[in-house]
Amino acid sequence: MSDRVESRAASLLPEERRVGSDDIEAQAEGILRESDERTAASPDGSVEHRTSVEAASEEPPD
Repeated sequence: MSDRVESRAASLLPEERRVGSDDIEAQAEGILRESDERTAASPDGSVEHRTSVEAASEEPPD
């Protein structure tokens, strides 16, 4: 496990902890992978900053 994944697993947000996971390292790895994908998909490489409430309130794409 990379230091990045280990660090992310150790600092899960309260809402991420509430979801629960049998494997927090895998959960952290998934979170980081999705974050990397969103950053790579951004036309200018910028990072979007949203709260978990903002992210959860968005409707899924069609």
